[in-house]
Amino acid sequence: MTREPIAREVVVDGKRLETVRYGGEPDRPAIVMLHEGLGSVSLWRDSPPRLAARTRCSVVAYSRYGYGRSEVLREKREPDYMHHEGEVVLPALLAALEIDRPVLFGHSDGASIALICAGTHPASVRALVLEAPHVFVEEISVRSIAEAKIAYAATDLPEKLARHHADADATFYGWNDIWLDARFRDWNIESYADRVRCPVLTIQGDADEYGTTAQLDAIAARIPQSETLLVPGAGHSPHRDAPELVIERVASFLDLV
Repeated sequence: MTREPIAREVVVDGKRLETVRYGGEPDRPAIVMLHEGLGSVSLWRDSPPRLAARTRCSVVAYSRYGYGRSEVLREKREPDYMHHEGEVVLPALLAALEIDRPVLFGHSDGASIALICAGTHPASVRALVLEAPHVFVEEISVRSIAEAKIAYAATDLPEKLARHHADADATFYGWNDIWLDARFRDWNIESYADRVRCPVLTIQGDADEYGTTAQLDAIAARIPQSETLLVPGAGHSPHRDAPELVIERVASFLDLV
């Protein structure tokens, strides 16, 4: 099993996307990692290779359109942007990369997209790992995203994001503007959970500044086979705040799927 990543650009839905793949054992499923609202391939840092080493699975990470070194966002996002990602883009990407029935590991927006995909194409997903998922809009999310807008204008956040995105302004405002759009307050994907047929692990930090455990409760109410990991002291990114705990729990979960 190689630890060296294989980078590849693919065109999906008319957009150029960056991908990276870490090899795994042939009898193990592929894990596809879907980043958060300001994430990218590089912002997963060492999570993909560590996950590949621990689970013996191949691990694929990619930057969505408008993120990382993928094609730069050229238009305003609409309230259904995550629906399009989960229903259209992600299945097309999996086909382009010849990945069959993967485990989808999504973080924040990425977790929501993974859930949409599994609800739309239930036979095509082996399992879901949903870290800090959103299934509806909470006031804590809107408040923290509004604070992020202030921070972007007043701190060195643009310079930090520029290390990971081809156009930091386009990436930041593409995410920030739609979440603060009044039309987005009614966004809700709970119904997709009703159609999920695979095992589900939900993960959240108990100090998450972007959401509450009400999100996990809503998923558990609709997916009885789901498991939950609440990470003490972790914020919105438990895989960064408590990497050993998260990787071990994910590995144990995948041993049973």
